[in-house]
Amino acid sequence: MKTQKPNISILSITLGSGGAEKVISLLLKELIHDYNVTLVLFYNHIHFPIPKQVKVHCLSKESANRPFYLKFKDLIAFTKTYQAFLKAENISTSVSFLAFPNIVNGIVANRNKNIKTIISERGFPSDNTTSKLSLYISKIFYPIYYNKCDKLFSNSVYINQDLKDNFKVNIPMEVIYNPIELPENTIIPDSLNKTIDCLKLITAGTLNKRKNHIMIIRALNNTKNQYKLSILGDGPLKDYLTEEIKTLQLEKQVILEGKVKQVNQYLLNNHCFVLSSFTEGFPNALLEAMAMGLPCISTNCLSGPLELLNDNHPISISNGSFYKGKYGLLINNNDHDGLYKALEFLKNNPIERASYSKLSLQRAEAYNLKNIYSKFYQFINN
Repeated sequence: MKTQKPNISILSITLGSGGAEKVISLLLKELIHDYNVTLVLFYNHIHFPIPKQVKVHCLSKESANRPFYLKFKDLIAFTKTYQAFLKAENISTSVSFLAFPNIVNGIVANRNKNIKTIISERGFPSDNTTSKLSLYISKIFYPIYYNKCDKLFSNSVYINQDLKDNFKVNIPMEVIYNPIELPENTIIPDSLNKTIDCLKLITAGTLNKRKNHIMIIRALNNTKNQYKLSILGDGPLKDYLTEEIKTLQLEKQVILEGKVKQVNQYLLNNHCFVLSSFTEGFPNALLEAMAMGLPCISTNCLSGPLELLNDNHPISISNGSFYKGKYGLLINNNDHDGLYKALEFLKNNPIERASYSKLSLQRAEAYNLKNIYSKFYQFINN
């Protein structure tokens, strides 16, 4: 006799182009084998593909680009609608991603003891708020509603610690890192073991202050044609970065590619990936670059890079220098001198480039979708 699959709901604001949304889209591919899955979205904005076996339910016809006070008003309406939906669809497990859906899940948990409620924090909470008011609201609502849920998972040990220390969240927590689908075509490490005149660098991410692309640009000042940098992404600082590139006379060395498709093809055509962020939740772009076999340099920001590049073993980096991690090079935040030295190291040491390429491929294996989903499945069923 065939066993009936349990009903699970995945709650998110949208399925737009963000990191949390990408994780959801990947997990859906595996969840359909074990559950009847419904993806519930606050707003009908879908960027990533959804398996045909997944039902999609939108709580609003409005755009996600709404003022904060309207989103807060929506939150009240969504809570009532979502609660009715869970009852009507006989949902046994409700999993939410990001703050507002997590709060909705917390309210649901308070009113529906028979539904297992699991929440997921995807960014470093103390540094992932848009204003002092937003931080104040988080300090109030996280302890109340997060603690109503059964358990929480994030993508970094530092996120969980921040929730405990600064937001008084005390439910069971676990770290489940972001999954990745390993690409078929990757860089052949030995192809990097040769002398080159120009080291081709690449980075990817929204052009905003947090990603700190200007640090990479400044590291290339006065390097003539020894380096070429491609920046994938768009954002509010595009004009500022364009002007800085012009001021430093780096127009031939630095290219703002904008939003692109076929990101992996861009990664394949470079020698090194650089992550310059001040903060991360878990850096998908860094993991994706490693999965392509690129040697990587990253700021040692909280959270993610240290876990990815050095198994989270603590390190100390002198200003203007870099650290040779187990799987990549680490530099201090906003240290363009340290970045320049790390770039020089990779440029002048082809054996090291090839070695870190092999290590990147090796490291990415641990994050393949099957491995991460196995941990996720055990987590929600224990």
